Amino acid sequence: MSGPPPQLEKKLGAFHLWGIAVGLVISGEYFGWSYGWATAGTLGFLGATLFVALMYTAFIFSFTELTCAIPHAGGPFAYAQRALGPVGGVVTGLATLIEFIFAPPAIALAIGAYLNVQFPGLPPKLAASGAYLVFMTLNIVGVHVAATFELFITIAAIIELLVFMAVVAPSFSWAHFTHSGWGTAPHFGWEAMGGMFAAIPFAIWFFLAIEGVAMAAEEARNPKRAIPLAYCAGVLTLVALAFAVMIFAGGSGDWTTLANLNDPLPEAMKRVVGQHSAWLSMLVWLGLFGLIASLHGIIMGFSRQIFALARAEILPRSLGKLHSRFHTPHRATIAGSAIGIIALYADSLISIHGQSLTAVLVTLSVFGALTMYGASMISLFVLRQREPDLERGYRAPLYPVLPVIALVGAVISIIAVTYYNFTLFLYYASALIVITTLLTIGRGNGIKRRASSLLSK
Repeated sequence: MSGPPPQLEKKLGAFHLWGIAVGLVISGEYFGWSYGWATAGTLGFLGATLFVALMYTAFIFSFTELTCAIPHAGGPFAYAQRALGPVGGVVTGLATLIEFIFAPPAIALAIGAYLNVQFPGLPPKLAASGAYLVFMTLNIVGVHVAATFELFITIAAIIELLVFMAVVAPSFSWAHFTHSGWGTAPHFGWEAMGGMFAAIPFAIWFFLAIEGVAMAAEEARNPKRAIPLAYCAGVLTLVALAFAVMIFAGGSGDWTTLANLNDPLPEAMKRVVGQHSAWLSMLVWLGLFGLIASLHGIIMGFSRQIFALARAEILPRSLGKLHSRFHTPHRATIAGSAIGIIALYADSLISIHGQSLTAVLVTLSVFGALTMYGASMISLFVLRQREPDLERGYRAPLYPVLPVIALVGAVISIIAVTYYNFTLFLYYASALIVITTLLTIGRGNGIKRRASSLLSK
């Protein structure tokens, strides 16, 4: 007789989940955010980051209620399906997939660029593909192994950021940071506010994907205790690191030389310690830890989202199978990684009006994330009204103030990103509508076929 089908294993504690929460995001401290300086200047971007940090803090302290009440591998998909019905669930699940599928290629490209600096003969995209294969395999081997590795490299990445701040601290000056602080605007006014508005996507990169812990909720030993600890500590860790890294880098010298770089931290340190310093070599090499932590963690996140959608028979059921030995969603992991690897080589297909491949991938991820944030906060309000007796284990503090702040912040942010990326938004929205329609119709037909089969018996 065959045994019961394999189940996701409950092996993760609060410390592992904190490592996942921070690790999912920490690459955002190493690259991507400095483009906000080019858009808004240091002071303008500081304002945009304050706004986004407030939104994310309010969101996480509210979102944790949903994760504790419904500890499901589908995360936002499961919450929206319960609160908003099948269509709401499908839209939210697909938006989450878009966020988690298209962020890893951007991070993998950054890993390839880092390695190409050290090994000029190594093509960046080949290195990026290799990184995918390595961490796809590690995710399949087992959740405890994957989470322990994530925790280790996350701690190493945090230590490296602290080392960076300590090394550049002697050259720090507020005069450096505030010089031409509003960018092209001469002073604070409408032009400066426009720059802050345009810089919101780069501020979001500081925090994008922290909600991925929700996809590991089924694998937590005690989700109602571990998840609040991990989420709250994680978002506070990231807020502190984001502001510290940005301020120390901007105050170390002429910030305008860092504004359009993929590696602002090594360049900022180079001004202080010189081109051939051992400190600089350490930063370049250990800087990879931050990128690896995010790539590895987001692969874990999208594999659980695909698995949950397949288990709900929205995606093909074969993607909802678990490995018989490792009890991990191996098919979902492979499928999501394959899409990401294809995206690495899709420059001509997804380049929009001269934007780089990385910029397009990041913006697509941001669209998916903001859609999911809004849907999740609406789901929180609906479930509070419809299911007041639902066992939650954790309740959002200052309700309804924090969820409202998160929802309004998400709406403002998606307006900002859409305004400056309207063509890409049209592609995103059209794809979301078409795929949702097809999946909803297909799911409805499948339910009808199963019902007819049962009636015939």
